[in-house]
Amino acid sequence: MPLDHASKEILAQVSTATLTTVLLKKGLRNVWLRGTRALQPDQPRLVGPAFTLRFVPAREDLATPESWSSPISTRAAIEAMPEGCIAVVDAMGVTDAGIFGDILCARMKKRGVAGLVSDGVVRDVAGVLQTQLPVWCNGVAAPPSVAGLTFVAWQQPIACGGVAVFPDDVIVVDADGAVVIPHALLDEIVDIAAEQERLENWIMSEVEAGVPLPGLYPPNAENKARYEAAKRR
Repeated sequence: MPLDHASKEILAQVSTATLTTVLLKKGLRNVWLRGTRALQPDQPRLVGPAFTLRFVPAREDLATPESWSSPISTRAAIEAMPEGCIAVVDAMGVTDAGIFGDILCARMKKRGVAGLVSDGVVRDVAGVLQTQLPVWCNGVAAPPSVAGLTFVAWQQPIACGGVAVFPDDVIVVDADGAVVIPHALLDEIVDIAAEQERLENWIMSEVEAGVPLPGLYPPNAENKARYEAAKRR
């Protein structure tokens, strides 16, 4: 089932910090993808279905420049990416081989891919930035992917940043990094997260008005009643 417009609009207003709290309350602790940092400041929050790609350690007979022309290649995977998806790449945390460079990122941007998230690194960083494809990754490196990695598959379950990500799980990514929402929990998480964000915005307004934190964050019964009254207004 695709990510519907209403859910996407709601999640676009919810921080990843709030989402990790909401998911923690549902028993999901391991949802923040380690090593996913914004390649440049002020990248907008993105929401989209995960399109997964997977690398394994380089093996000399497979990790060659010739492999870039194989039917199983990053090039072929990019041509399968639907508009609006977020490419999530399992690079095993390898930081000395760039998984994508400027040409691949330019093609993703042209296809309408919303962004790239990886626990690996990119190369040709100046060109990647020029493509204006939003990227969250673990840094930059000059060597190509085949220097340390073998690309093996797309749209399979992966482990990115130590987190299990399945195709079409929902990714939300902002200045704090990337969070995965299991697709089966999406509707429930959207409802809870929207309310949590409203509550925290109200709490922030109270803090700015000088209200002390005990009984406010988290709110006690009195402050919950005040919040509900504020919502009705």
